Amino acid sequence: MLMPLSVRPQPMAKTLFYSLLILKVRVIPALWHSILNKNKLLPPSEKLISVVAGPTASGKSAFALKLAKDKKGCVINADAMQLYKELPLLTAQPSQEEQADIPHSLYGILDAGERINAARWCILAKQEIKRCFELGLHPILTGGTGFYLKALIEGLSPIPDTSDEMRRNSLAKARELGSEKFHQEISKFDPELTERINLNDTQRLAHGWAVYQETGKPLSEWQKLPKTPPPAEWKFDIFLILPEREKLYERIEKRFDLMLENNVMEEVTNLSRRIDKNEVERDASIIIAHGFRALRGYLKGEKTFEDARHIGIKDTRHYAKRQFTWFRHQINDDLDNIKSVEIVSP
Repeated sequence: MLMPLSVRPQPMAKTLFYSLLILKVRVIPALWHSILNKNKLLPPSEKLISVVAGPTASGKSAFALKLAKDKKGCVINADAMQLYKELPLLTAQPSQEEQADIPHSLYGILDAGERINAARWCILAKQEIKRCFELGLHPILTGGTGFYLKALIEGLSPIPDTSDEMRRNSLAKARELGSEKFHQEISKFDPELTERINLNDTQRLAHGWAVYQETGKPLSEWQKLPKTPPPAEWKFDIFLILPEREKLYERIEKRFDLMLENNVMEEVTNLSRRIDKNEVERDASIIIAHGFRALRGYLKGEKTFEDARHIGIKDTRHYAKRQFTWFRHQINDDLDNIKSVEIVSP
């Protein structure tokens, strides 16, 4: 059948007309197919993130630096204590030379009086990961605060934040009652929480107390709510740095002695003065940095130097042992967003 003359293509436009007609016939069905099956035809491209985790003094930083050089990467801190400015030596933060050589972020960003938790760290870490991708760099998360890493990879339940006043009140309550009694009080309204949190973990117990006081709902109940996962295209390659125990303990002792040789007492003295002037609360998060309380005790004349050194090393070893166990059992490699888990024994 002939087209009306008014719509029939003229000779000069004939080729273009039929090309467009053919294109329309081919593309329109394909377009609808794409719309109806967009998740299958247009999957989000994977964005790979490396995670270097393990106990303190295991060699995470050195491994992360090598990885960053090999992959043109940026290193993002996942250690709660290394977020603080005040104790860079005692918390074994990367040196200024290392940070100048490879892009680093989230090191020394908080004042000693500030508080941090997994939810806030996740917000900061996600911002840094996105920034790395925008700059064409490979994000490398490294640190020993396993709960932070687990929260980022698996997602967090929507636990409400508590007010500064309530946080202060809960810590004051912990001091008033003492560790054991405070633990017992919380077990009355949140036994699930106290079953899994050690009675000496004042910060986490105080958080449980504060959440219950402000919401009337136990923290363990909030934690059962569905988690908000990271972006679907983010995939994680995990490197667990797990040296032999005895080798790790030797490294802890050598590193602590090296810190003492490198004037770690100067930064301990400066923070100690701020605490004495009430510029920093006596139960601030930074206080639990391993070795600080023992060395502060030496400054106060409460311990000999050798006792302070021994306690600092012992406390760090105990912490490393707990970290070792945690990383062995808490990394769930069945998750869809974990591409691989590799155990490295330096």
